[in-house]
Amino acid sequence: MFYIDLDELDLLAQKLRWFSRNKFNLFSFRDGEHLQLPREKPDKTKNTRQHLEDYLKENGVDGSRLKIKLLTNLNVLGYNFNPVSFYYCFDQERNPVCCVAEISNTYREMKLFFFGRDELHGDTFKKITTKYFYVSPFIDHDDAFDFKLKVPADQLDIKINDLDKHGKLFFISTLKGDKKPLTNAGLLRCFFTIPLIPLQVMAMIHWQAFRLWIKKIPFHPKAENPELQRNVYRPYKTKNQPD
Repeated sequence: MFYIDLDELDLLAQKLRWFSRNKFNLFSFRDGEHLQLPREKPDKTKNTRQHLEDYLKENGVDGSRLKIKLLTNLNVLGYNFNPVSFYYCFDQERNPVCCVAEISNTYREMKLFFFGRDELHGDTFKKITTKYFYVSPFIDHDDAFDFKLKVPADQLDIKINDLDKHGKLFFISTLKGDKKPLTNAGLLRCFFTIPLIPLQVMAMIHWQAFRLWIKKIPFHPKAENPELQRNVYRPYKTKNQPD
């Protein structure tokens, strides 16, 4: 994953041979893949930072002077899939102010989860909240996410666990890693060490789902319980799902 200052995207595209913004390259960032708000005709004239500032304003935060760093996967040879990205927002003294988790499913739908100062405990944003989002056919829409999002430093330590409707933990998800500089050599090393990583992620999701299916684990079709899909960006209309 890459941890990038949204204000430095163009600068990075100038300095790094293997990185581009909104253009094809080994690695690239596309504004249109993030934070397109749930409108019939999203405003494509705005970049990711501007869309995020709009969202922060809806949650009572003025993001115009905040430093915003995005933890995400980049496109690899033009292809990308981000199960989750994180926007960490800092004031001018580099203190964390808020965080936004941007979660996507395999239908390319997206849902945002906001974390303000009330959810900040030390250096970690914590919140338990009902999903109301179709992430996996093997998990109910109205189960809960248990977020523990540590502000990235030299080590990455993020946890998003799942709780059932009785508050019982049944799924554990962790993201860990060590900080490394973003360089041309580092990009090439990533490309050849883990080639086409976003495609691998998508393939592994479906492979694990197939393994659960052949074990006859109960699953829920996407069109089931559409009323439990709430505040979803880029909604995917499935058969028999009402408008």
